[in-house]
Amino acid sequence: MIPIRDDNPQINRPYGVYALIVVNVVAWLLLQGAGQAEQLYASICQFGLVPADLSSTDFIGAGQEAICPANSSLGWAGTVSSMFMHGGWMHIIGNMWFLWIFGDNVEDAMGTPRFLVFYVLCGLAAAAAQTFSNLESIIPMVGASGAIGGVMGAYIVLYPKVKVHLLFILLILFFRFRVPAILMLGYWALIQIVGGFTSIDSTEGGTAFWAHLGGFVAGALLVLLFKDDDMLKSHPYYGWN
Repeated sequence: MIPIRDDNPQINRPYGVYALIVVNVVAWLLLQGAGQAEQLYASICQFGLVPADLSSTDFIGAGQEAICPANSSLGWAGTVSSMFMHGGWMHIIGNMWFLWIFGDNVEDAMGTPRFLVFYVLCGLAAAAAQTFSNLESIIPMVGASGAIGGVMGAYIVLYPKVKVHLLFILLILFFRFRVPAILMLGYWALIQIVGGFTSIDSTEGGTAFWAHLGGFVAGALLVLLFKDDDMLKSHPYYGWN
């Protein structure tokens, strides 16, 4: 199921969302070579977050073979740089699409400066959740998904009843329907929980489910501190009313 749009009106221009999309795209083109194999691999190792780098003096976890050269990553700085890196075209397109669909209304609720701080904090929470899920993992984590998970967590708290338009593709058939945000985003969160528990102690790359879930929970909690009630008063679809 792919979200196409929501029925939530945009009150102010989402300059924070614009800026984040630009930074991610520029990083993809300049630092990651737009997906060219050699530069992509090097960027993931250098700018990605490697849990074993943060939690242990031994770079290689038990029973794992090194994916990246020893000490090639940025260490703790990778908790920030990793949220602007991606693993492929579909990865960055999907992340930027979700940020575009849900980010503008979350930014509407707190203003651009607060939104940018909120976004980075959600990304850091996502990085922490993924790291603690497997402290010995040597698999680099990259992607804006955790921070965007925080945006989605905030959205479900702020606008649970807003209708989201979804596109469902079954072979050559296309179906379009609307569901409340709480159902769509709640379903997404459930998938992350199931995926997270089934991926515990995994030694193979894949979806960073715990990062998604950590960002989602952080966003749902942090939005209570970051939201501006005066800005929300002008929003017609705030809360359960």
